[in-house]
Amino acid sequence: MPLIRPATADDLPAIAAIYAHHVLNGTGTFETTAPTAQEMAARHADVQARGLPWLVAEQDGRVLGFAYCQWFKPRPAYRFSAEDSIYLHPDAAGRGLGKQLLSALVAQAEAAGVRKLIAVIGDSANAASLGVHRSLGFTPVGTIAACGWKFGRWLDIVLMEKPLGAGSSTPPEAA
Repeated sequence: MPLIRPATADDLPAIAAIYAHHVLNGTGTFETTAPTAQEMAARHADVQARGLPWLVAEQDGRVLGFAYCQWFKPRPAYRFSAEDSIYLHPDAAGRGLGKQLLSALVAQAEAAGVRKLIAVIGDSANAASLGVHRSLGFTPVGTIAACGWKFGRWLDIVLMEKPLGAGSSTPPEAA
């Protein structure tokens, strides 16, 4: 059974390799150039500095996937809404690992004070990402058609949301 744990600096080469695969071969991310390990380290440090979770799934010493959340937008009013990201090694797909990772991320994001988790899913045909989010209670809130160009075609993004904790029913404590 995979171990879900916080990502460390030692995990960053594996994280960068997993993400590079998705950048170069998939439409779940609209990046077109794979970030370097140094860039991934900077992203990891930024997430940690904000007190937000970045997790890995590890089995037998091998990182099989990662998930993190980052503020949805940089302006202060968005500080209780975060966007999730989740990527699996191609060998780990289809085994329920994405659901385990995202479930742990949801719990840790809520513990960090996030009140709304937002999925910005690249490619409206991304059945795996749509399915894992739906299975954990995310609801669709819209599609932005043909807003990305990758691999010679226009791609949509699907927006999904999940209220966490008290959601919007009460003011946040650190308002």
